[in-house]
Amino acid sequence: MRKFFIAALFALPLLAAAQSYPSTPAEYLKRMDTNGDGKVSEAEYVEYMSAGFRRMDTNGDGVLEADELPGGRGKPITLQQYQDNLRRQFHKLDRNHDGYLSAKELAAPPQG
Repeated sequence: MRKFFIAALFALPLLAAAQSYPSTPAEYLKRMDTNGDGKVSEAEYVEYMSAGFRRMDTNGDGVLEADELPGGRGKPITLQQYQDNLRRQFHKLDRNHDGYLSAKELAAPPQG
């Protein structure tokens, strides 16, 4: 659960930069679904969620140091570590194990 919270926290700068907040899971799906097939692949999910990391990585070195993290504290994390966490999160959200996320799966809290 902690990793999910951290991933969601990194997504906040991306969401704040958006013109408007999506108000439904279908709107989130539409933003993440870059190929327009009506579902979100692991690669689309990781790319969308990584945008927040990249915005926070002000020096562009691929590592979020404490001074780049919200509150100015925390253990450094690399983009690779962050994306590995996102991949694990994706598979927890993919409840039907089809390799894609639907709007319903995006709205549900991750399992175990």
